[in-house]
Amino acid sequence: MLLKVLVLLVLASVVVVVKTQQPTFNDDVLGLIFFKAGLEDPNAKLKSWSEDDNDPCNWVGVKCDPTSYRVTELHLDGLSLSGHVGRGLLRLQFLQVLSLSNNNLTGTINSELSRIGSLQIIDLSGNSLSGSIPDDFFAQCGSLKSVSFARNNLTGQIPDSLSSCSMLVWLNFSSNQISGQLPSSIWYLRSLQSLDISGNLVEGEIPQGMGNLYDLRQINFGNNRFSGRLPGDIGSCSLLKVVDFSENYLSGGFPDSMQRLNSCTVISLRGNSFRGSVPGWIGELTSLESLDLSANNFTGEIPSSLGNLQFLRELNLSMNQFTGALPESMANCFNLLALDVSQNLLTGNVPSWMFKKNEKGEINSVNSFIGSMENPWLASREPSYQGLQVLDLSSNALSGELPSNFGVLSSLVFFNMSRNHLFGSIPASIGELKATEVIDLSDNKLNGSIPSEIGGAVSLKELRLQRNFLSGKIPTQIVHCSSLATLILSQNNLSGSIPPAIANLSNLEYVDLSLNSLTGSLPKELANLSQLVSFNISHNHLNGELPTGGFFNTIPTSSVSGNPSLCGSVVNRSCPAVHPKPIVLNPNSSDSIGGSSQNHHRKKIVLSISALIAIGAAAFIVIGVVAVTVLNIHVRSSMARAPTALTLSGGEEFSCSPTNDPNYGKLVMFSGDADFVAGAHALLNKDCELGRGGFGVVYRTILRDGRSVAIKKLTVASLIKSQEEFEREVKTLGKIRHQNLVALEGYYWTPSLQLLIYEFIPSGSLYKHLHDEHSKSSLSWRQRFHIILGMAKGIAYLHRMNVIHYNLKSTNVLIDSSGEPKVGDFGLARLLPTLDRCILSSKIQSALGYMAPEFACKTVKITEKCDVYGFGVLVLEVITGKRPVEYMEDDVVVLCDMVRGALEDGRVEECVDGRLRNNFPAEEAIPVVKLGLICASQVPSNRPDMEEVVNILELIQCPSDGQEELE
Repeated sequence: MLLKVLVLLVLASVVVVVKTQQPTFNDDVLGLIFFKAGLEDPNAKLKSWSEDDNDPCNWVGVKCDPTSYRVTELHLDGLSLSGHVGRGLLRLQFLQVLSLSNNNLTGTINSELSRIGSLQIIDLSGNSLSGSIPDDFFAQCGSLKSVSFARNNLTGQIPDSLSSCSMLVWLNFSSNQISGQLPSSIWYLRSLQSLDISGNLVEGEIPQGMGNLYDLRQINFGNNRFSGRLPGDIGSCSLLKVVDFSENYLSGGFPDSMQRLNSCTVISLRGNSFRGSVPGWIGELTSLESLDLSANNFTGEIPSSLGNLQFLRELNLSMNQFTGALPESMANCFNLLALDVSQNLLTGNVPSWMFKKNEKGEINSVNSFIGSMENPWLASREPSYQGLQVLDLSSNALSGELPSNFGVLSSLVFFNMSRNHLFGSIPASIGELKATEVIDLSDNKLNGSIPSEIGGAVSLKELRLQRNFLSGKIPTQIVHCSSLATLILSQNNLSGSIPPAIANLSNLEYVDLSLNSLTGSLPKELANLSQLVSFNISHNHLNGELPTGGFFNTIPTSSVSGNPSLCGSVVNRSCPAVHPKPIVLNPNSSDSIGGSSQNHHRKKIVLSISALIAIGAAAFIVIGVVAVTVLNIHVRSSMARAPTALTLSGGEEFSCSPTNDPNYGKLVMFSGDADFVAGAHALLNKDCELGRGGFGVVYRTILRDGRSVAIKKLTVASLIKSQEEFEREVKTLGKIRHQNLVALEGYYWTPSLQLLIYEFIPSGSLYKHLHDEHSKSSLSWRQRFHIILGMAKGIAYLHRMNVIHYNLKSTNVLIDSSGEPKVGDFGLARLLPTLDRCILSSKIQSALGYMAPEFACKTVKITEKCDVYGFGVLVLEVITGKRPVEYMEDDVVVLCDMVRGALEDGRVEECVDGRLRNNFPAEEAIPVVKLGLICASQVPSNRPDMEEVVNILELIQCPSDGQEELE
């Protein structure tokens, strides 16, 4: 140990630079020991590194030149090392490879590392390095060929000095927080073959000059903030194999030069704003294996030249505005494994080539295909499509009957034909699907009974047949599907009793048999199903006592409601006593009197318990209301005490200055002009106040370019995250763009004041259109349906972006001048340090009636299903014109309960807003009401996801009315 201390003292006192004299062999040992001293090695991976050893060539991770015995490579990847990259490495003057990836190293990047004389490869990826990349790091990069700082916490800009690295072949700065613009000097790296800066905050237009990189094979600029067009000279990089510009703000169309990229195998332009048609020359890129143009604004027909791409394995054209039919020429795409053309405007018949697959592939098509399943290609047992494993044609307009021999698709693992217009019966050949794990035929017009042959599908884990016209009994043969975990048969016309054999399906988790005509009693053995999460038998004609034990001790009342003859504690209905024979009592016996007295006393006990339960429930509600009110007052008072950086009208002036002085604010606009017409001091003029909500006050102001914006002053300053976290979350929300979402345009930050800048929507909120007595507008049925569908699409898009709204209500839905709904205030809860339910519920207390019941239960996870609940309430509010909770003189009316009661009594049409004067299609209104009630179910698992909601609404919409203009 004494030697180690002396070594460290000597090294610490020496400026480690390249010495004029030839270093001794021990320089490598001393350098490595000094480097090790700055590390934490929890797993003792560097145990072999000893200061007493004169030969480091046998140490873990160390490689030496066999002739000179000098250290040439250091590989310490994935050893759970922490600490910093010490200066001891600078003594390794013959080091060629430095690889420290996938550890927990912290600190900044030492600019002197690149000056190690012979260093060619530096890999510091997958650590926790911070700070900016030193500009002089690349000033003397000499022999550097490969640099990776990927997956760290680096900030700042890409250094201009990169242009000095003429030997650089591979450069990876991905998954950091690098910002600023891309320096044009990066195109001077003539030897560069791979360039990856994806997953950062780089912005602005991509500078011209990319065509200088003649050797470039791979470029990945995905998930940044680039705007403008693709470089026009990209085609000069003729060796490119991978092109990824996904998830940016790029616009325009394909540069013509791209048709020269004959070697390209992967093109991804996903999640931008590209528009126009896809050029026919795309089919000339015959090496393509993956093409992803999803989530853009492409229009026109899908080019038939795609049929020339015989190596194509993945094609994603979803979320665009393509029209026409899928071209028959794509039958030549023999290697196609994954196809997604969902959410377009495609029409026509489903092409036969989709099913003639000779490899295990996936078909995913959610469109408006119109045609019949009766096609000649399924009439024979051709082996060409028997290898198909995944078949998903859900959410289309397919009609016709299921072919009687569709069991020939014997390799299917996933089979989904839901949300179409199929009719007829389910063929018995369903039993031939031995390998199928998921069968979903829900939301069609199928009739007849569930075939007993279903038992032959022995691998089945999920069976969904809900919302059809199926009748008959549940077949007992289903017990042979021993792996079944999900059984959804709701909203059919099934009759008979529930087979006791179902109790043998020990893997069952989700069962929904609601809204049928089932009779008889529930098998007691169902209580033995230990995996049950949900069991819904509501709205049938079941009778007798509910099973006791297991899941059925806590089954929600809503899951058994609508069965008047069921009894048990859950339904608060005692079961009649059952005696084996009459009991004859001696009228002169004193026991008789005692028995009568005992019976009378038992009745009193029952009544007392019922009364206690009612009193306890009422007390719980009162205590809850008082607690929430006190909490709300406390939060409001604490916010009132929070300091602010400027007053509502004049007072302290807010600055748009770019200065770094922390006393000034930081104003960031994601696009467009950052200056305001009236000056910064007038941003929060009280005369321009638009409204107030749980998260802040909203004002209107005008940008220099004449565009109006809405400014939300957040009132959660005492709860807000740090500036770094706040900016990261806001920038994430700023990238969310959808026609049914209010766009976030920018933000302003000081420690005591945070502003969010939104696009301005002039026509007011949905609440105003529905409930404002001074509003002249009276929404027609078509307008209301359009609003409901638009809200659903906006919320569905949020969920695809992994954003939960948390605060859905009619005041947070705005209507633009064309009648398009735009959901606002989404994701603001992400700005709080933690999603504390007390804080959150106090912030959105104004959303009373919209809040899902999970908010009251600390043990239940808050998920997207909370938004689904709020959406369901919104649907009912739009249709009825009533608020979620109406306070009458002597009563409180909860909208969901009122509509649900009307539905059960057959009076649902009476719930539709009277201002429509019966001028609405009942065939649309009633299913939409039912959908709203399903979305507002008390049990989260019973609520559909928002993608399903969109698909259902599009199916409900009457075809003749769907094309009409809004009234």
